Amino acid sequence: MGLSRRSLLAAGGALGAVAATAPTASATAPTPPTASAAGQPHGAGRVRTGFERLADDGYALLAGERVGIVTNPTGITRDARHIVDVMHADERVDLVAVFGPEHGFRGTAQAGGSEGRYDDPATGLPVYDTYLKSGQPLADVFTASGVDAVVFDIQDAGARFYTYIWTLYDCMVAAALAGKRFVVLDRPNPVTGRAALGPVLDRAFATFVGREPIAQAHGMTVAELARLFNGEFLATPVTLETVRMTGWRRSEFFDATGLPWVPPSPNMPTPETALVYSGTCLFEGTNLSEGRGTTRPFELLGAEGIDRRWVEAANALGLPGVRFREAYFAPTFSKFQGKTVGGVQLHVHDRESFDPVRTGIGLLVTARSSWSGFAWRADNWIDKLTGSTRVRTLIDAGAGVDEVVGAWQADLTAFRAVRKEYLLYR
Repeated sequence: MGLSRRSLLAAGGALGAVAATAPTASATAPTPPTASAAGQPHGAGRVRTGFERLADDGYALLAGERVGIVTNPTGITRDARHIVDVMHADERVDLVAVFGPEHGFRGTAQAGGSEGRYDDPATGLPVYDTYLKSGQPLADVFTASGVDAVVFDIQDAGARFYTYIWTLYDCMVAAALAGKRFVVLDRPNPVTGRAALGPVLDRAFATFVGREPIAQAHGMTVAELARLFNGEFLATPVTLETVRMTGWRRSEFFDATGLPWVPPSPNMPTPETALVYSGTCLFEGTNLSEGRGTTRPFELLGAEGIDRRWVEAANALGLPGVRFREAYFAPTFSKFQGKTVGGVQLHVHDRESFDPVRTGIGLLVTARSSWSGFAWRADNWIDKLTGSTRVRTLIDAGAGVDEVVGAWQADLTAFRAVRKEYLLYR
């Protein structure tokens, strides 16, 4: 193509330079037979995950290899069995290791924690901790485990700062260093894959909540992201194969898939949480509670001293698809633990028109203007979440929602052009 995908990324201003080469391999598993080896129903229009297709094909893609899998409690079948238990009991696949991300393989750890190294009581398999490991140290873990192929199967939430996609990235880098094949089993983006939204990361602000220049709400599945990472960002591409879903359309929310929802992390209890998360998680970068320690994390926001002026200002914005209710709550942990705070609850009444990132910006703008106690976190964590200093400095300068959102459009347009090359579904 005349203008390369990397050129488009480099031209995006805050996007920064990108080291990338073409992927060494990217494959899609063959269409499996209609009988389900995974023991799952195939109703008309039902989404079948990458794991279902892999199992239905007798694990042919992994034949003759010692397999390790990166997964967590979301790695389940349609009938709610964990895929590690299913694979361990099936002689057609040689599963020898499990790799746990943030929160752990069995999901017992809170944000910023993991389960460490242990042997799984249910299967006896060794469980290795990947959290906060990357590069050669993570490659050494893969080498020590004795696997030939690393498989990834985790449910994502659709936001750049949700760390599982960077576990995916780090594991791809490490697998390339260790000479391991990498296989991604796809699952739906729970908030649809219709569009990429929000600011694009400036690589000067790269952290574990954003390694590379993608949009804040990326609008991709994990298999599509793996293809993007391999094609654009990995200095040494991994031998990559992706097993795509069948029956999923980009316009579908999670409740249309027929799949059971398992919280991907302790503060992502429902698909409705994921719907707002890519916008309201920005409140992690402020002195307000983002609702951790309540039954509605990321839907409830507040702080001591906030009154109804915030909800009035937020509703006055007329943001599409959402209304705000004056709310009072007492978090059981995290910010304001045990204290009653005032704030807002989001009520999304039209998810088709709802824009989570614009909504998050609107709430930040109105929180700052209506409450004198508003402050950013002292470490400027908001810059890591948004991917640059731009959102923080514009809001501090008194910019409105349209001005803040308009500031990232050139970068977003460039990212959307690159993203399009790696999409697998209509």
